[in-house]
Amino acid sequence: MTVPFRIPTTDLDYCLEQLLEHKPPKILPSDTIQQLCHTLKSQLLAVPNIMPLQSPITVVGDIHGQYHDLLEIFQIGGSPPNTNYLFLGDYVDRGYYSVETISLLIVLKLRYPERIFLIRGNHESRTITTNYGFYSEVLSKYNGSIEVWSYITDLFDYLPLGATIDGKIFATHGGLSPSCQQLDQIRTVDRLKEVPHDGIMADLVWSDPDPEIMDFKLSPRGAGYLFGYDVMQKFCHDNDLVQLIRAHQLCNEGYVSYWQGKCLTVWSAPNYCYRCGNKASVLEILSSNYLSKESDSNGLKGKVNKQGVLPGQYFNVFEASPENNEDTSSGKSVNGINSIDNNTGERDIFQSFFQEKPNRQYIDYFL
Repeated sequence: MTVPFRIPTTDLDYCLEQLLEHKPPKILPSDTIQQLCHTLKSQLLAVPNIMPLQSPITVVGDIHGQYHDLLEIFQIGGSPPNTNYLFLGDYVDRGYYSVETISLLIVLKLRYPERIFLIRGNHESRTITTNYGFYSEVLSKYNGSIEVWSYITDLFDYLPLGATIDGKIFATHGGLSPSCQQLDQIRTVDRLKEVPHDGIMADLVWSDPDPEIMDFKLSPRGAGYLFGYDVMQKFCHDNDLVQLIRAHQLCNEGYVSYWQGKCLTVWSAPNYCYRCGNKASVLEILSSNYLSKESDSNGLKGKVNKQGVLPGQYFNVFEASPENNEDTSSGKSVNGINSIDNNTGERDIFQSFFQEKPNRQYIDYFL
């Protein structure tokens, strides 16, 4: 039987308090996760496959359960609701804190629905999470129950597949598809299902750019495609775009710019898998003071800066958090269920948490 849920703001603030003000963070009870997921699914039903967003906005790449590095992102980029965020997927697996990471993002999306935007990555999948960590983590943290895994993976089916920013930038998790030449084709996809093995939906979450080719080529990942310069140029021209922004690939320096800024990869999980030693970044898009008609045959040559981004854009690069370094050597993957006390305070716990903290500041085909 379907139970109608309503979640008061004070309850969402209390969930944020449990996740932010305790070390280790207190994981939310199963029935709370169920309630949060049910409410967010209802809201996401009204969200199109491609969300029309506006700058200023900060774009975040893969997080992969690195909860403390997610907190670091909010420290550098600014805390909601003061900063708009677009997350490009891959919230779970690999890291020790997938439960806490996705729980925080769900609560933030419900608390600040016009400030936090989430799209789907290839790891937002029942099949992938069964094999790469999230399923096992839920079993460990919820006393052998898979209910929380079921609630959250069901929610993944409702996540949008991409976003446009100022009508000129297309953002998705992976890349382009030989089955898709127009954004309108993505808008008509039935996304309310597990990610299929092939087709437009699969390619959006699995594909990668390759500067050595011009057209499409089968991906070494076993799903999706590699796409080259000609494909990128044609897609942008046909859809009146200036740029593709995506995540999905580990970058040693935290980001990569292809084809004079025509395609950007943003990677937001520093020291990935607690062993790669890579930097991470978020992409801050402050404004859109460029037009696609100003592009020349080389893309946007002459307009990109030394980071390979367009005017009004900036990669904010950061290192792994101190907690990431601790987890690298000791591993802290099991927190267990924590009891919660009654608290109905009105203050914005998320913002106050970060106001008290001081400021700090090779591509691989990982699955």
